[in-house]
Amino acid sequence: MPDDVSPAPNRYGAAAHRHAAQHPSPPIPGPSAIPSPPPSPFAPGPAAPAPERLRVVVADDNPVVRAGLGVLLSGRADIQVVAEAADGREAYEKTLEHRPDVVLLDVRMPGVDGISALPHLVGIAPVLMLTYSRESEIVHEALRLGAGGYLVHGEFTANQLVQAVRDTKDGRANFTVTAADALLAHMRHGTPPQRGPLPEGLGSALATAPAPPPPHTVEPSESLSQLQPVVGQSSVSGGSVPTPNRQQYGLSSREVEVMDLIASGMSNQQIAATCFISEKTVKNHINRIFTKLHSATRSEAIAHWLGTAPRNPGRQP
Repeated sequence: MPDDVSPAPNRYGAAAHRHAAQHPSPPIPGPSAIPSPPPSPFAPGPAAPAPERLRVVVADDNPVVRAGLGVLLSGRADIQVVAEAADGREAYEKTLEHRPDVVLLDVRMPGVDGISALPHLVGIAPVLMLTYSRESEIVHEALRLGAGGYLVHGEFTANQLVQAVRDTKDGRANFTVTAADALLAHMRHGTPPQRGPLPEGLGSALATAPAPPPPHTVEPSESLSQLQPVVGQSSVSGGSVPTPNRQQYGLSSREVEVMDLIASGMSNQQIAATCFISEKTVKNHINRIFTKLHSATRSEAIAHWLGTAPRNPGRQP
């Protein structure tokens, strides 16, 4: 074959080449060529605030228990242990300092025990008893002094404890089996005969006091050591206050029980839990009590009930 003769083109080569030259493919756009979305006409709103954590003070003389509770509770997203205390006096000081949402309080502690500190703590924050003490008289005394619930170690799970802390902050009472049995026995057999000494001298600073001070009497500037003698002196000067004639008010036996619990400083929710009745029923009892005692407020009703109300000749008792 001569050298100057080129091989014949294939069937489609020339046509395809001419078509490609006349109609080039459009370029593939790069990232910079993609148009951006139009700006939003609305200004960005503020970021959602983080939910406030429930603040807890833990009072227990056992450092292992305190550490365990701290890890368990602070491990929840909505709970924070802000302070720990090894006895009732330190619990009172830490509660005054931090103003927590809930105080977890042991019963048996050296120095000032939990029962002695309890009536002073409830004026600052709700208190949930968390203890190994399961004696019926201790359960009764803790509730009488204003505890918002009573849990005995070994009778609850971790999740139940966490829920009980949340409930206490919201005013709902929680009781483990032992505490519930003590309340049930109280309802079946009536009020215990007399208020005898508690086991191991618990609450000795308050053993002779007829009732804890109302919550509003606890001033932030007062210390527990200043408050305790005042409570003890109330019984010493009892001779100057005549015994009130409560028969004149005509209260039913249930109303007498509710009025005694009001005078002890309990809230409606605590009274409902103690008497195993609804809060609505408690309110109905209180309305009838106020009418019979010619009182408009709790403090006024307590004053009439305890015989400390000033005499007013122009008004019925």
